[in-house]
Amino acid sequence: MRPAFAKSLTLVATALLCLTSCRAPAESTESGGGTLDDVFDRGKLLIVTDDGSEHVFDVYLATSAEQQRRGLMFVRKMPETTGMLFIYEDSDFHSMWMKNTYISLDMVFARADGSVSSVIHETQPLSLSSQQSVEPVNYVLELNAGTARRLAIGNKSHLRLANGDGAAR
Repeated sequence: MRPAFAKSLTLVATALLCLTSCRAPAESTESGGGTLDDVFDRGKLLIVTDDGSEHVFDVYLATSAEQQRRGLMFVRKMPETTGMLFIYEDSDFHSMWMKNTYISLDMVFARADGSVSSVIHETQPLSLSSQQSVEPVNYVLELNAGTARRLAIGNKSHLRLANGDGAAR
C-alpha cells in the first residue's frame, strides 16, 4: 500500500468509527418504535432531596398513553443523571412494571405539587410484578437503581420540572 493511500484509509476508518460510536444518552438496543430521542421530548428536572440538596436530571417526558406504555423498555444502560418522568393529567393510583426493561430502576411517586409520596427501590428487571403508588399521584420518576438512596430522595423531597422559560412547575 502506498503511504498516502494508507493514511487516507486510516482517516476514513477513524471517522467511521467515531460516527458509529455516537449514541443517544440512554441506549435502546431493540426495536421499541424508535430511539428514546425519537419518541420522547426531554426536559430538566430539579430534585430537592430530604437533606435540602439539589440535583438536576435530564429526563425523558412520558406524557401520552403510548409513551407511558413504552417507558424505558429495551433500554440497556442509562447515564447517571438521566431518567424518565411519567406525567399524568389526573391524580390517581399509578402502577408500573418492568416488562422488557433490562435495567433495575428506582421509582419515585410524586403528588401534583411535586412532593414525593413514596419511593420503590431497585426494581427487578424484566419483572411483570406491579409496582404501585401508595396514594393518588400525578408523577412517576424512574431513575437508575440506587440513585434514590444515594441522593437521599424520600418523602420530604420535591420534584420541579423546568418549563421552556426555565421556571419550575
